[in-house]
Amino acid sequence: MQLKTSGFNFRFRIEEQKWEAVDLILVSMFYYIANTYFHALPSPYSYLAWTSYWIAQGCVCTGIWVIGHECGHHGFSDYQWVDDTVGLILHSALLTPYFAWKHSHRRHHANTGSLENDEVYIPRLKSKLRWYYKYLNNPVGRVLVLAFTLTFAWPLYLIFNISGKKYDRFVCHYDPYSPIYTDRERLQIYISDAGIIAATYLLYRMTLTQGLAWLVCIYGVPLLIVNGFIVLITLLHHTHSSLPHYDSSEWDYLRGALATVDRDYGVLNKVFHNVTDTHVLHHIFSYISHYHAMEATKAIKPLLGEYYQFDDTPILKAMWRDTKECIFVEKDKDKGVYWYKNKL
Repeated sequence: MQLKTSGFNFRFRIEEQKWEAVDLILVSMFYYIANTYFHALPSPYSYLAWTSYWIAQGCVCTGIWVIGHECGHHGFSDYQWVDDTVGLILHSALLTPYFAWKHSHRRHHANTGSLENDEVYIPRLKSKLRWYYKYLNNPVGRVLVLAFTLTFAWPLYLIFNISGKKYDRFVCHYDPYSPIYTDRERLQIYISDAGIIAATYLLYRMTLTQGLAWLVCIYGVPLLIVNGFIVLITLLHHTHSSLPHYDSSEWDYLRGALATVDRDYGVLNKVFHNVTDTHVLHHIFSYISHYHAMEATKAIKPLLGEYYQFDDTPILKAMWRDTKECIFVEKDKDKGVYWYKNKL
């Protein structure tokens, strides 16, 4: 579709706009129902209603976050400024610094699977494990680690670069002079920060008028669920016993791009715009929009053959299994290829 606007053609990717509109309609509908009717429900039913709202709103907002992620990959429209404007609005609304994460995420895509240069989810060598790991390598310890990871890992990564690439000084996604960024990118980091400040101020004004409890119920808990899904989805894409990692003697772009695995989240695959079950494709062709991702994945699977990784294990079971089996990596004989191990 082409629209003439101010003397130039503007081509919308209609499918992308449709899915974004559906997400926003659902979010608005869930908000209206919760804000209008839940206060009148008796206590047993109100607990069930709020729990249902939190889960549904959190899942749909995760889909909105994924649309923002596609904007960062220039997969939303044919114009970068449109992608960046939409991405900035959507990610800021979910307290994600759009440009800051866009640039660090691009470096992750450029260096996936590299032990030296990947930006995030870099496995530890056995010799680098901290002393407390041996006390957490049990069912209770894994529950505590998973609870902490799904609740706090995303904000801690943005603020302190927890689980990120090690630099020679303090790293923060909100710092325009962080070593993650180049001089050309610093202005955009300021813009990201302005988006977060604007969203935070709006939430502050809403708190003054509606109260803190209202804000936590309407916005806070769904945001926690979004943050948890961001971590869970990306963690399981890059953590699996079949996935190798490489040092500089063996790494190349295609090897790194194939060091990821598609997962099956059931009905949530569609809610999350198939970011879950087309991630291998995404690392090879990151600009392909989600509404073509399934078709493109089917096309590349015969070409990749055994190099295409898919795991249909139920997600909760996979989360427990892979965090148990993938504790550190060890070198494969004399090659610069490293595999996950779990025997401390």
